[in-house]
Amino acid sequence: MDGELVPWEQAKVHVTVNALHYGTAVFEGIRGYSHNDEIYVFRLRDHLKRLIESAKIIMFNNPYTVEQLQDAVIKTIRANGYRSNVYIRPIIYAGENIMSLNARDLPIRASVIVFPLEKFFAKTGLRVCVSSWRRLPDTSMPPRAKAAANYLNSILASTEAKMMGYDEALLLDHQGYVSEGAGENLFLVKNEVLATPPTSSSILEGITRDTVIKMASDEGFRVVERPISRTELYTADELFFTGTAAEITPIVEVDGRKIGDGAVGPVTSRLRKLYDNTVRGLEPRYKGWLTPVYGSR
Repeated sequence: MDGELVPWEQAKVHVTVNALHYGTAVFEGIRGYSHNDEIYVFRLRDHLKRLIESAKIIMFNNPYTVEQLQDAVIKTIRANGYRSNVYIRPIIYAGENIMSLNARDLPIRASVIVFPLEKFFAKTGLRVCVSSWRRLPDTSMPPRAKAAANYLNSILASTEAKMMGYDEALLLDHQGYVSEGAGENLFLVKNEVLATPPTSSSILEGITRDTVIKMASDEGFRVVERPISRTELYTADELFFTGTAAEITPIVEVDGRKIGDGAVGPVTSRLRKLYDNTVRGLEPRYKGWLTPVYGSR
């Protein structure tokens, strides 16, 4: 917290922090994967660059650099002695000031949280529904920023989906095109062509989304970023979510309609295997995406 290692039970903030009252915070979700007694943090610098860009979008006077935050992530993992898969949550947030709505006036704090995590979704394939809530438009709130306040939109959609018996929600954008999941980007596969919604559909530009675009292209698949209509979901050969927490998670049903034959498709399976190997340092092509925690001493 603010450059100091703090025991878990003492990692507290005051009730007057601006972030608690107004959602003035930006954060990242990052994964570290264990292999041969090493932990590889996946695309650490890319995540931290996006964090700083998010702080810039919401006009924080952010004093923290990518290098400072990277050092804090490595230090926190090492201090805990983790050797298993971990989830990393860096957050930059507005401190003690409950009266100001001017982001430029706020004291800025930063924390890095690390804890063990294996799988976010327990199921192999998800049943999802299109939410009645629309994704926030860029003219109201900036989806490009991974901002805490934006996630109330996600919480409403995901809670609604679970109340209806589904595993997760899909949101449409303000024009009625598919945007993304409550906390995941979406890919559609049709005739072995991958499509994913563009940034104009109010998506967060996911690091895992970018990873899949690069890997799929390298594997010889055609990948297009384009608007996707709701009905295209129902006739897709395959659908899958991507995200730091979700990794690559197949979708087997949307709004009660089976996707393909209802099983995990071959394109999804191939990309998921490649992704799993990549994040554990088993794919030489993508070693540059990995930051070793203990080997970097």
